[in-house]
Amino acid sequence: MRSFFCWTIVLLLSLPAVSQDLLSSKYTTAQLSQQLIPRVSWIPFPPAGDTAWTADKEVADAAVRKAERYLHYEWPGIPATTSLLIVRTGNRSDYQAIANRKREALATLLLAEIYEHKGRFIDDIINGVWSVCEESFWGASAHLPKGDSYAGLPDVADPFVELFSAETATLLAWVDYYVGSQLDAVSPQVRKRIYYETNRRIFEPLATKHHSWMGNSSSTGRRPNNWNPWICSNWLNAVLLLERDEHKRAAAVQQVLRTLDNFLNPYPADGGCDEGPGYWGAAAASLYDNISLLDLATHGAFSYVFQDTKVKKMAQFIYLAQISERYFLDFADADPQPGMDGMMIYRFGKAIGDPDMMRFGAFYYQDNKSAGTYHFFRQFFARFMQQEVKAAAKGLPLPRDTWWPDLQVMAARDRGGSAAGFYVAVKGGNNDESHNHNDIGNFIVYHNGLPVIIDVGRGTYTARTFSSKRYDIWFNRSDYHNLPDVNGYTQLAGARYKATDAAYQSAAGYSRMSMDIAAAYPEQAGIRQWRRSVRLDRGRAVHVTDSFALQAPGTFRQYLMTCYPVDVSRPGQLQIQDFVVTYPAGLLEASVEKVHLQQMEDEGIRQKWGDNIYRIILKAKAPVKEGEMELRITNSGSVQ
Repeated sequence: MRSFFCWTIVLLLSLPAVSQDLLSSKYTTAQLSQQLIPRVSWIPFPPAGDTAWTADKEVADAAVRKAERYLHYEWPGIPATTSLLIVRTGNRSDYQAIANRKREALATLLLAEIYEHKGRFIDDIINGVWSVCEESFWGASAHLPKGDSYAGLPDVADPFVELFSAETATLLAWVDYYVGSQLDAVSPQVRKRIYYETNRRIFEPLATKHHSWMGNSSSTGRRPNNWNPWICSNWLNAVLLLERDEHKRAAAVQQVLRTLDNFLNPYPADGGCDEGPGYWGAAAASLYDNISLLDLATHGAFSYVFQDTKVKKMAQFIYLAQISERYFLDFADADPQPGMDGMMIYRFGKAIGDPDMMRFGAFYYQDNKSAGTYHFFRQFFARFMQQEVKAAAKGLPLPRDTWWPDLQVMAARDRGGSAAGFYVAVKGGNNDESHNHNDIGNFIVYHNGLPVIIDVGRGTYTARTFSSKRYDIWFNRSDYHNLPDVNGYTQLAGARYKATDAAYQSAAGYSRMSMDIAAAYPEQAGIRQWRRSVRLDRGRAVHVTDSFALQAPGTFRQYLMTCYPVDVSRPGQLQIQDFVVTYPAGLLEASVEKVHLQQMEDEGIRQKWGDNIYRIILKAKAPVKEGEMELRITNSGSVQ
């Protein structure tokens, strides 16, 4: 097991990103043409009906039984008014529910035909292909460009590519690959339609127009997020399978590589994913999907990527960000309990040669015999590695100390290899990160793997989530994180609102992170300095110390979030389950409020934390210009 810690204070330095061009500089387009296996002879996985598919009869029979429910399926259309909900009510779920249901049905039918290969599902597959091809837009209504010219409906004359349109292209490409000859036996127009629609909606727009998710020309200065590798993995998958012109095929792959380098070049050297563990599955993990496909299409010509130090650290983030078996870091829009794709994680760990990651992936692997997901570029790999993963060693690394200097996040626990005792994590960074919350200086505390002081995380996405009204939503604001407001002012969004003078220290008995969070607040807050230090004294307590200096005497409130009821009846002491939080009673007075979860946006919070969230308010009793206050969190038992 690794031990991730340092013994001396580490000061954060802002270093320029190094343009590695790790992917696109290895081969010229001409060399890439020589490396790529021609489409007509590329067999990435066994063909439909091959005995390799039925080696596990139980899996095959389950897939066929599931598909039989879709025989003679009535393929739904998507009304224009369902798309318009995104601008009328903010509802994006109804549109996506119909689109996802159709794709899930088509994927399930395809898998059954691959297993059985008797033609029993072909007519329904054809109907599914035709229905999807007749949709005006393959993406999500929430991803339509903003502006009056769209107003909730796509411009069919000007296609653009986003997450779900690219995924649809991949699904249709695998249909073409696996049952193409069976489709031709019915009518050559089916495969012709698949290529026509994919070329019109995906290949041509990507070859001729720059999309903002591609990176390298954004006026915001923000580096690309998970959209880049996620879309690229589907773009690559589709072009490798569908493009018959080998020159176009190689050129498109080279463009994918350049686009991926736009994601990889500015990625933090520490491998930290500011989008959190849940989005890691579409960020670093999607980069892995790309390399896996390229390796498969070139006899391993891209395996060198897995030896790159940054790529290895990007992979390892997923198990370094673990709190306990159930919980993971959930700063910003991350989920506290994200699903783990154990097979993909195992494969990624194997590729980079990390036994800890392999054990972690094997621990979370689930042999879901009825799976029908249409993320086929992962599922097909998984189908032929099940026995290996089932037999692999399983375990959770749970490192004692983790430090991401670029991400400015510290995580520490009482002892490595165990979720027992205290766990604390702290974040600095800036308020312009991907999926940002205004949360500079926020911290969380867990004990025995269960939450005590929490980051609420994100709610259900609506039209407001990624709009100018994002910070009108309560759980995105700093006053619903474990942070102060000062003179009535909360933190603001933007790259200029950030932590400064961040430092980290770790030794056998403690881990500590400190930073000045004054710059995260507007000038009107009147803060000269607000230095926050969060320290884990192993086996004893968590200390949060704020040393502050204001320009003039002022007021402030310190907030704490928890999912448990709080007793504030004793001055200087908060009781949260079996935990005591002490605070300076001479300086602060305590109250608590129940956060009522009643909006559509709150539903995601309710699913994660239950019906009730509690906000503790520690309010300054009188105006003060400077001082120091400490919160001390101790345990007198165990959380039930």
